Amino acid sequence: MKPSTVFRVCTLGILSIFVFFINPTACYIKSSVEQRQERRAIAVLFGAARGNVTFTESGNKVRMIGVIEGLSPGQHGFHIHEKGDVSMGCASTLGHYNPHNKQHGAPQDANRHAGDLGNILADERGVASFVINDHHVRLTGPTSVLGRSVVVHSDPDDLGKGGHPDSLTTGHAGSRLACGVIGTLETASMMHSGAWVLKASLVPLISLLLFNLL
Repeated sequence: MKPSTVFRVCTLGILSIFVFFINPTACYIKSSVEQRQERRAIAVLFGAARGNVTFTESGNKVRMIGVIEGLSPGQHGFHIHEKGDVSMGCASTLGHYNPHNKQHGAPQDANRHAGDLGNILADERGVASFVINDHHVRLTGPTSVLGRSVVVHSDPDDLGKGGHPDSLTTGHAGSRLACGVIGTLETASMMHSGAWVLKASLVPLISLLLFNLL
């Protein structure tokens, strides 16, 4: 092998290591991706109705996107319950998640359970497709709902204003049709690997350019 060729190979090897491990641009890309991370979770519901709800925490709110099938047309109470225990079906999820010991209310009320999410609306086919943005539901911190459960009820939630004996505790929303435990939907590892792939993809490109210049 000619000395010039050896010099090129050694130089490219050193520069490639620099790009992959030390390159400030690559580090900035990795840091930027980490800053844009969003915590995500999912609940898969089972029972008389079936579906799933995904949770995405971004800033000071959580967005819930769901599709639930097998409902009767109309409104159905929709809540986060205290326990993620479904060993006895939805009955073992206990009551609405209420870490601040408040009364049941509407999602926009100041006096409401953290788990009070109002109603979802099923169409004539019995399918409810919905998007809910809420500032009380959290996926991080001391009041995180991870490991708790989502429950959909047979009747409309009266939002604490129906005057029934259970209006201020359950919203008089009837029986529990379906429920599911809220579990982590991890994306951090995928985003990290994406940053490293992007970094690695710079190596052959820069190597090619340097090879032509040397």
